[in-house]
Amino acid sequence: MKRYRYPAVAASEITPQHVFENRRRFLRQGATFGAALSLAPGMLLSARASAWQQTFADKIQQGVNEKDFAAGESITSVKDATTYNNFYEFGVRKSDPEVYAHKLKTDPWRVSIEGQFENTAEVNFEDILSRYTLEERIYRLRCVEAWSMVIPWVGFPLADLLKHHGLTSRAKYIEFESILDPENLRGQRSSIIEWPYREALRIDEAMHPLTILAVGMYGERMPNQNGAPMRLVVPWKYGFKSIKSVVAIRALEDKPTTSWVAQNPEEYGFYANVNPDVDHPRWSQARERRIGEGGRRETLMFNGYADEVAQLYADMDLQKDY
Repeated sequence: MKRYRYPAVAASEITPQHVFENRRRFLRQGATFGAALSLAPGMLLSARASAWQQTFADKIQQGVNEKDFAAGESITSVKDATTYNNFYEFGVRKSDPEVYAHKLKTDPWRVSIEGQFENTAEVNFEDILSRYTLEERIYRLRCVEAWSMVIPWVGFPLADLLKHHGLTSRAKYIEFESILDPENLRGQRSSIIEWPYREALRIDEAMHPLTILAVGMYGERMPNQNGAPMRLVVPWKYGFKSIKSVVAIRALEDKPTTSWVAQNPEEYGFYANVNPDVDHPRWSQARERRIGEGGRRETLMFNGYADEVAQLYADMDLQKDY
């Protein structure tokens, strides 16, 4: 079988950690980030997208704030973060998202706000972004799948959007749905799961300030392979909870059935909290592999965010509610 090989990337094309960590100076140095931060494969922009990128860069320069929730940890390289992904809409191999990312059509993009809201709507993604011109933040967060990375996401709290649309007291869960486009997304022509992909959070998880809707990373707009144009990031949970390319957000009274729970509830629970004491049926989760490092490290409870989120689960049996 022919294996896809990534083109060689010179060390000079990868943003050094000290450059990114001095972000405020970095953001002022150019009108767009593309001139200072080389785009990874799959992030080449059309003329229209380049104009969008300029707008995105301007918005960040106007109002960016920084929230560092991974202090003292090295940022994962752009290359690793954009070429080693799970995004089964493109295929099951970690290389598939980057290889086939150009097939994801993100312009135009609309998001349906449904269910227990005072103001349901179908909104353009650009309108969502413009609403947060002065609210965008860089969140430096640890993220875990079967491996872990530290990524500087650009986004805003999910709670802000829920409040904006008048979330009602009847809402107990927030459900998310990803794009359905089997004509262009080759992975959706398989039966790995029932498409479209669906995920959900309990309302207190959804309203937590660490739960964000990310619209970019590393100061750039979100790459297709990482969930363009908007994805969920829930950093204390395993990666499959952080649904990509969101097209619908629903506030529900009853607990929905999510994609992986429907497919294999013995292996993938609804909560999916990072917990070194609860093993996956086929492997231990006590240790993790940090991309860019040799060997493995101890997995931290709630991915190191126990101080922030442990109270959400104080009365729960985490061995049972995995």
